[in-house]
Amino acid sequence: MIIFDDHRTAAFYPLALNRCLGDIRCGILKLRQRLEQFLGESDETKIWMDPALERLYRQRQPGWLVNQAAPKGCLLVNSRLRVDRDSIKAIQSLAEGQCLVAGDSILALKSNRELNQLPELSELGAMGFQVIESELFLYQDLSDLIHDNERLLRFDFEQLLYDNDNYFETEPGVTALNPYSIWIGEGVNLKPGVVLDASDGPIVLDQGAQVLANAVIMGPAFIGKGSLVKVGAKIYGGSSIGPVCKVGGEIENSIFQAYSNKQHDGFLGHSIVGEWVNIGADTNNSDLKNTYRNVGYHSYLQGGRVDSGKMFLGSMIGDHVKLGINVTLNTGSVIGVGSNLWGSELISGFVPDFSWGTANSYDKYRFDRFCDTASAVKARRGLEFGPEEKELFQAIHERREN
Repeated sequence: MIIFDDHRTAAFYPLALNRCLGDIRCGILKLRQRLEQFLGESDETKIWMDPALERLYRQRQPGWLVNQAAPKGCLLVNSRLRVDRDSIKAIQSLAEGQCLVAGDSILALKSNRELNQLPELSELGAMGFQVIESELFLYQDLSDLIHDNERLLRFDFEQLLYDNDNYFETEPGVTALNPYSIWIGEGVNLKPGVVLDASDGPIVLDQGAQVLANAVIMGPAFIGKGSLVKVGAKIYGGSSIGPVCKVGGEIENSIFQAYSNKQHDGFLGHSIVGEWVNIGADTNNSDLKNTYRNVGYHSYLQGGRVDSGKMFLGSMIGDHVKLGINVTLNTGSVIGVGSNLWGSELISGFVPDFSWGTANSYDKYRFDRFCDTASAVKARRGLEFGPEEKELFQAIHERREN
């Protein structure tokens, strides 16, 4: 199976600026991991992605097969596929030469020849493919991932963890509601006063996670490997905290990819946060307009503001963003990669990649200073800000206007 990114990749910026779509976490797993789990035929990861990412991925994932030809009989699946029982069944039933399409997008196909790239919709008939119109759902943007996260947390738990080995033991002073829907990995540390409330959905605490005193986690929720939930934190349902994060305050229906911190008081709701992000003390975001109307946001794909079609939508925050203390983010805020923001004025709309400043004035962040910070931050976790990553971010930096 080859997982491919398509013409809507830019709708998932800023997160997809420096990762393939399949590497975006939603639910317990990344999109790629879920497709491989339910549709993969081998342990190999095969990806068709933006060529701009290829050098980085060949360094980061040397075992992957990146942008290599698809042999005859190969299954190709769109990374934007919403995985559920219906989509799994439909794709597993594809015969060679059949192609599922949804709107203007190829959803999946089984190749009838060697392919070096994804065919255009208009070419399928001439290439001998049987085109099958499908009502299966493809994610259209990051807001779709945020709103499907709660369902995916339930789906992943039911399919992967419900009957698996569980290290759950009731610690003194820990309250667990509906414990059969709580899965705890090896080495998890729960302090006195912790409440795990799985009444409305499962809770998964992955290997080595720590939950400090008096924190409350309400399901469905996921806390990744080695992550830390701070004293008195309130983690509401629909939240996924990826590996090696530190979170506190109030978090609702939000997704953290990995290696990001929101350690202090403050609210974050209906948001998605990249890697290497730091959110300062008492920073808050809005995820609901006073008028209760749909939230708009800036689309990189459309080059302007679009209607999300959703009443609840918070912030979309790219990798390596740093937010100072008491920052306030409006509904539908999009913060581009590498931005460093501070001040108490309301930040609203679109903050371009590599912005430096306050809500009233954004300058272009000097690339050498960005690299110094990125190197220092990754070194604290024993990782390197390598030349391939630096090269990719430099290309993004050069595209930003002054």
